Amino acid sequence: MYKISIPLLVAGILTLGCDSSEQLARVEREVGDLKIEVFKLRRQMEDTQEVSKNEQKSDQDYRTQGRRFQADLQSTLSELTEVTKALNARLAVPSRTKSPEMSDDKASEDSIVLDRDRKPFILSNTSDANASGVSKIDESSFNAAVLDYNRGNYTVASTALKNYLEAYPSSPNKPSALFFLGLCSYNTKAFDSAQIIFEQIIREVPSSSQFLPAKLKRAQCLLRQNLKPAAIKAFRELAEGFAGTQESKIAQQELDDLGVS
Repeated sequence: MYKISIPLLVAGILTLGCDSSEQLARVEREVGDLKIEVFKLRRQMEDTQEVSKNEQKSDQDYRTQGRRFQADLQSTLSELTEVTKALNARLAVPSRTKSPEMSDDKASEDSIVLDRDRKPFILSNTSDANASGVSKIDESSFNAAVLDYNRGNYTVASTALKNYLEAYPSSPNKPSALFFLGLCSYNTKAFDSAQIIFEQIIREVPSSSQFLPAKLKRAQCLLRQNLKPAAIKAFRELAEGFAGTQESKIAQQELDDLGVS
């Protein structure tokens, strides 16, 4: 039987212990490296998820902005249509002709003019009213204010429209003048003031052609003031109560943008 000396055995044990310590240290280093790699991978995964989330949000925002732009464009086109109608009605100068049924003396006092439907009626030369019953000064003042609005001079137009409404409170142009006044406030982001004016139209002249446009702009004023529940209610009234109109279509688009069915 072989005998191993005590010193040799101790040396062997120490050598074995030394190898185990080095292996343990190496394993610890490898584990540490793995932890770092796992951390890096986790960060990369989180960054990728964040990028994906941002891309989805950007895509959603882009679609929302696109729908908002379309709704604003439709609203602007509707406003331009109303402006065009107003200007065409007021800038059209009726032709004066001598009536074959009247004598020369009568023709000198009265003239036959044609309205927009090409139907003749007699307009007295002694009257300063035009075919719609609006005086020439009244008409000129209103057209000048609308012209300032169309040029984007909202402050000037607003002052002119206020003066016009004070000077001609019973003018047939009052609904349109109020509507343009409301648009001046709306376009300068004075949404609270614009809302009051549009509500005045709804309350005082519900039979005018500006009634539905005023209801739509009032709802948009509420939305711009972050009064979302009230805005949703106003848009629903238009979408459900006036189906088929341009205003109801825009109101429904606004509801879609808000995610409301």
